[in-house]
Amino acid sequence: MVGGLLVWLIAFFLLVALLVVVAYQLMCLADLEFDYINPYDSASRINYVVLPEFVLQGILSLLFLLSGHWFMFLFSTPVLYYNVKLYQSRHHLIDVTEIFNLLNREKKRRLFKLIYFVSLLFLSLFWMIWSVMEDDD
Repeated sequence: MVGGLLVWLIAFFLLVALLVVVAYQLMCLADLEFDYINPYDSASRINYVVLPEFVLQGILSLLFLLSGHWFMFLFSTPVLYYNVKLYQSRHHLIDVTEIFNLLNREKKRRLFKLIYFVSLLFLSLFWMIWSVMEDDD
């Protein structure tokens, strides 16, 4: 059952990386809102980490799918679907000229993702601890 623990450890580190990326995007938007950074720098910093965020989310969902953790896969699927729809409609990057008009929407979107990933992290920690306790028996 070491493989089960390894899956949960990988999922934990992927979720921590996703939390860091989303928190970084929120900080860039907050800095822009309080006029600590100009719109070009904020948009370029956020756009630089959007695709790695999507890739990490895809890897996490694929990990859950291939390891047979169906509940966690189904729980991580809505954000993956949302990211795919954003990418297909070409709305995944922030436009420098429209960033002030979309600031509140972008902040709410990132905040929702942050809350979602925190809840996914807690579920992952629960299942990791469950997996360790199951191995002891």
